[in-house]
Amino acid sequence: MKRRYVLGLTAGMALLAPLAAAAQPAKVPVIGVLVVGLPAGEKFWRLFRDDMRKLGYIDGEGVRYEFRSDQGQLGQLPELAAELVRLKVDVIVAWFTPAVQAAKQATRDIPIVMASAGDPLAAGLVASLARPGGNVTGMSGMVSDLAGKCVELSRELLPQASRVAALVNAPDPFSKAFLDKIQLAGKATGTAIEPVLINTAADLEPAFAALEKASPGTLIVQPSLPTRRVAELALAHRIPAMSPARTFAEAGGLLSYAPDEADLYRQAANIVAKVLKGAKPADLPVEQPTKFELVLNLKTAKALGLAIPTPLFQRADEVIE
Repeated sequence: MKRRYVLGLTAGMALLAPLAAAAQPAKVPVIGVLVVGLPAGEKFWRLFRDDMRKLGYIDGEGVRYEFRSDQGQLGQLPELAAELVRLKVDVIVAWFTPAVQAAKQATRDIPIVMASAGDPLAAGLVASLARPGGNVTGMSGMVSDLAGKCVELSRELLPQASRVAALVNAPDPFSKAFLDKIQLAGKATGTAIEPVLINTAADLEPAFAALEKASPGTLIVQPSLPTRRVAELALAHRIPAMSPARTFAEAGGLLSYAPDEADLYRQAANIVAKVLKGAKPADLPVEQPTKFELVLNLKTAKALGLAIPTPLFQRADEVIE
């Protein structure tokens, strides 16, 4: 009798074991998100989350997020990245080159997806675009090439302006590639390029005071600088300013020529989904944007007393009024 009872209990437990295993809640993947600055980073965060939701990754259900922003202080990025590593997130999504670099320095194991990085090859973030190697892949923003395009747009906007200033975020590892492309475009168009290096946010106001005295024709702004503050200072000092980041024109800058953000972040979300399903970053080629937008801020142009040349106006994908 006893033996029968033991055998029956064993058989019952064997039958119940699969049911117990099935009852265990599935692990919800955790995505760490690391961004440079606000409020520009908030737009990325909103669009990216929407794209992930469309792919079936709903916040609190199919996925959980750990969001971190440096609030415009690049020096905070290494600790924020280290914090995400300590939380053992399943993947880190990094927005802008300094965030990608901080994440890469913090881990060689956790997959890192670039939501947008200016020139990941020049910045040493990947071994090649086709075969990234290591734990980093994602989207290149092609921002260095677009920075050169801004020089051409500058000459089109103000043909008589033979001097262009470049506002460079010195701590950003992308700053060299950014400035190199601007200087190459300067040589090609006969434009003198005057670099203005910004090391901390405290450098901005003195830099603009000096720029007002120097009176460059236009100013090209590196996207990882505090977008809204730079746009405000450019307008206050009456300097036509542009950037290869749409958020700059939206924040009050005169002009932007940049990748279509919605398309860029949609592609980044698709790459994250592949990684969550088991794909290795080393095997996923870095993708590049295919859609670009010219955005003009007509309100800022009027405040500066500038007339936008008709051909440039007609080519604009969007005019902010």
